[in-house]
Amino acid sequence: MALGHLGVNVPDLDAAKAYYDVIMPLVGYEEFFSTAEEFSYRPVENKPGTYLFFYRSTDGSDYSRGNTGLQHLAFIVKSRAAVHAVHDRALLLGSPIVESPQEFAQYHPGYFAVFWKDPFGIVLEAVCHRDETADK
Repeated sequence: MALGHLGVNVPDLDAAKAYYDVIMPLVGYEEFFSTAEEFSYRPVENKPGTYLFFYRSTDGSDYSRGNTGLQHLAFIVKSRAAVHAVHDRALLLGSPIVESPQEFAQYHPGYFAVFWKDPFGIVLEAVCHRDETADK
């Protein structure tokens, strides 16, 4: 069974929407719906996959990936070029880069990813699981 959806709380819904409206198309997502209380994305062209919902935080505490709860969100992309495109856009948005695009062979050969932080410190990842170097 696939995971149906994830809900993420953010302290500033408008800032989150502006940020994620730029990032999500790069990782294969499109807007599902948006209201004053929440917004969401789904995989493009109604492809199967996990929907992502964003809600306004109610308790005011800061996010920390070291706390109990969400550690990071990883998005599968089709190519290493897509990983680089996400990295470049994250830099243009002023996002702190946690790990620059590189292979993480400790996971498996061909695991190529970038890790960065959104405006609220939530760690995001774009990963290509395909070893494109093996095609050459």
